[in-house]
Amino acid sequence: MIHFDEQTQTFHLKNSKISYLLAIEENNYLAHLYFGKAIKHYSGGYQYPRTDRSFSPNAPTSTDRLLSLDTLPMEYPGHGFGDFREPAYNIKLPNGSRINDFRYDSHEIQQGKPKLEGLPALYTESESEAETLVIDLKDPITGLKLKLFYSIYEEYAAVIRSVQLVNETSETVEINQLASQSLDFPNRKLELIHLNGTWGRERQLTREEVQTGIKILDSKRGSSSHQQNPFVALVEPHTTEFQGEAYGFNLVYSGNHETTIEKDPFDQTRLVMGINSFNFSWQLEQDARFQTPEVVMVYSDKGLNELSHTYHDLYNQRLVRGKHRLQERPTLINNWEATYFDFNEEKIMNIVDEAKKLGIEMFVLDDGWFGNREDDYTSLGDWVETEGKLACGLEKLAKNIKNEGMKFGIWFEPEMISKDSDLFRAHPDWALGVPGHGRSLSRSQYVLDFSREDVRDNIYQQMKAIFDRVPIDYVKWDMNRNMTEVYSVLLAADQQGEVAHRYMLGFYEFLEKLTTEYPDILFESCSGGGGRFDAGLLYYMPQTWTSDNTDAVARLKIQYGTSMVYPISSMGAHVSAVPNHQTGRNTSLETRGNAAMAGVFGYELDLTQLTAEEKDEIRDQAKFYKKHRQLFQYGTFYRLESPFEGNDTAWMFVSKDQSEAMVFYFRVLAEAAHPLVTLKLAGLDEEAIYCMDEREMGGDELMNLGFYMDSELHGDYVTQRFYLQKV
Repeated sequence: MIHFDEQTQTFHLKNSKISYLLAIEENNYLAHLYFGKAIKHYSGGYQYPRTDRSFSPNAPTSTDRLLSLDTLPMEYPGHGFGDFREPAYNIKLPNGSRINDFRYDSHEIQQGKPKLEGLPALYTESESEAETLVIDLKDPITGLKLKLFYSIYEEYAAVIRSVQLVNETSETVEINQLASQSLDFPNRKLELIHLNGTWGRERQLTREEVQTGIKILDSKRGSSSHQQNPFVALVEPHTTEFQGEAYGFNLVYSGNHETTIEKDPFDQTRLVMGINSFNFSWQLEQDARFQTPEVVMVYSDKGLNELSHTYHDLYNQRLVRGKHRLQERPTLINNWEATYFDFNEEKIMNIVDEAKKLGIEMFVLDDGWFGNREDDYTSLGDWVETEGKLACGLEKLAKNIKNEGMKFGIWFEPEMISKDSDLFRAHPDWALGVPGHGRSLSRSQYVLDFSREDVRDNIYQQMKAIFDRVPIDYVKWDMNRNMTEVYSVLLAADQQGEVAHRYMLGFYEFLEKLTTEYPDILFESCSGGGGRFDAGLLYYMPQTWTSDNTDAVARLKIQYGTSMVYPISSMGAHVSAVPNHQTGRNTSLETRGNAAMAGVFGYELDLTQLTAEEKDEIRDQAKFYKKHRQLFQYGTFYRLESPFEGNDTAWMFVSKDQSEAMVFYFRVLAEAAHPLVTLKLAGLDEEAIYCMDEREMGGDELMNLGFYMDSELHGDYVTQRFYLQKV
């Protein structure tokens, strides 16, 4: 899959779907040539034209005044020797200089894909399924070495990139920026797609023209954030869900991130992605290495749906690990919106009894079971159960629930500490904070300094004491504030720029240890809902609470945008009470159920307060979802109609063998004399006949001609569902 042509001095990474080309140029500069649809053989004829651009300096030590790094498509660009565009690295040397002139030194082609020390990463199950190119760039003056990693799988239209800086000098250097990848595109019109939002309105899809100049998308919040997900795509202007070229970039990291998109005066576009360079620094000592997170770059020439399919399959198969990989996830009932903090054993068991009757498989006890926790002002960090709140105790409660034939889950927020807690009174220095300055409270809590081993050990032992005593099947892991006053009292003054990343490394180490010791527990990530929905956490926690906003209409956009990169099996989606607690909207159980089925299905309401008719409907929903769970969680997901473009939303699931499919349609607002809607399906077998609502129709007919939606649908927030089975 990886070839080096000595004659043309080019590297060619390829499989049946994609090609990635880069070349060693004059004076051993590494240039980018191509990323796109597969090319059988590269002849070497696509060398960047030599053009004398005014005020573009010539490359150092070059006598060719037509060669300038200011215009050359660079594979991993720096600054200070002729390239005035956005750099991928910024390294301060002991003499104060930031001039590092990295050039090709050597390369190695490896079977398989290496692990990244201390970081989540995609993996292989056999060495034959992937190959990795490692290119060493070296600055001949300073002796610093950059190792560029490129991995390609045989089956996926993806290239996975990361970078490692090796300090082979005799002194410490300071890293202020080290991106995971950079990619230069030649003159072409491109549009940018990114996922932004806020709490309760995560991953809203924005599409805009790439304009001349610089655009930065980032998070400085200490997490991947509700506000800006670490995913972007560059697409052609005519690209749709089903046609056109699309290039996706997703950082496998859960902390501060930064994506820079620059279009230069010659209409060349550069995209740089990695750890956020804002306030970042790292003291790299002699013989030490710094490893960046990896970026998963995916290419599609058949539109955005195909781009998403590659991400979904790749993450389900080669990012999620352990027992829960490709396993069907249980339906659940969570007590949060049913009781909030106001619960006791009787209330909980009444909900459990109803859930069992309705066919729900797991009960999750949310916030309020520990310390003196009767509200969100206290007790985070004191992970001991509240004495007397549950008359039988936590252990007996869990066993009683499991004796009912249901699984038991529980809520934790391990990275946080309440100001009013025994742990904070004993160890105030364990919270992030700058000596002499006040700490910013958010939700009456601070952030624990997870860069510290003693802090992690204390929380781990508290959690272990619960896990070893209580039979737990599932953990909802929450994080309900962003980081402020990012400072660690254990680090030196010149290391304070390392704290945010050291926090993430400590967090990942904690999760690796926990998931290894308790492999049977299904962990779900949560951060006020979807504030830390990223590929880094999927490596440890195979699903994420998509949003605290459970309103079905709001969820159409949230789940649609999330599906652009993250698989349906990773998206927690629940039916909640009405009026909805976040929006006040009233929607039918049918609409709430159909929206939540595009995810890991559950309920967030008080089952004891429902009518007999509502319970019957929930029983039918749970039965229906479980019957088709494999299709929903691991089938191929197609977006058909976008909620960002109109009043209608439609999506569908197709089984991998194309033997069955499920279609969902939603209309948000009623409209008098509504125009007729034709819905065309996707992903079916063109040669097959499918049965849909007792009608037999060809796969080609359903995809090319389609069918009219019910013109008699009345009212706001209505939905329809169709099941197709191959005859």
